[in-house]
Amino acid sequence: MGLRGTISPDRPLLVLAIAEEAAYLDSDLPVLLTGMGKVNAAAALATTLARGPLPATVVNLGTAGALHSGWTGTHEVGSVVQHDLDTEFIRRLTGQTVGAPLALAGDGPVLATGDQFIADDEVRAALAAQAQLVDMEGYALASTARRFGVPVRLIKHVSDEAGDGADRTWQESVDGCARILARWVQDRL
Repeated sequence: MGLRGTISPDRPLLVLAIAEEAAYLDSDLPVLLTGMGKVNAAAALATTLARGPLPATVVNLGTAGALHSGWTGTHEVGSVVQHDLDTEFIRRLTGQTVGAPLALAGDGPVLATGDQFIADDEVRAALAAQAQLVDMEGYALASTARRFGVPVRLIKHVSDEAGDGADRTWQESVDGCARILARWVQDRL
């Protein structure tokens, strides 16, 4: 975890998992690097928000795998689910709903978040039934920001097709994705 810059209530906080995704951010906005995965993301953001002050919004920038062929480009997520938490089973077992889908602003794609890098065609096909994109931090960040009452946006650039060979594709594309995400920040924030 690492925070660069100063958080203030009138500006967004940019949140990314790793330095490679933030490599080209040339902005005076504060940047939080959380580390990969849901636990690292939630812990880093919760720790940062608890210290205060709260930012105007949390903007999670990062790479994502495409769960459907032909999906490319940069997308603002419309809703996010956890693909590695069996919400229905837990509801049947306990009567409680945990990890329900989170609706975000807009009508963008559904993002499936889980602590697994998806690089398998069978897993990809199963996830494609519920989402268009997959990542490892989005749900945790959205849930944490909401608990603190801070608006959240998830901005994802497609880095790979989340199937066989996605690990190689991600390694080859992360630098280009970082450039595109930095341009998104310049143009829109």
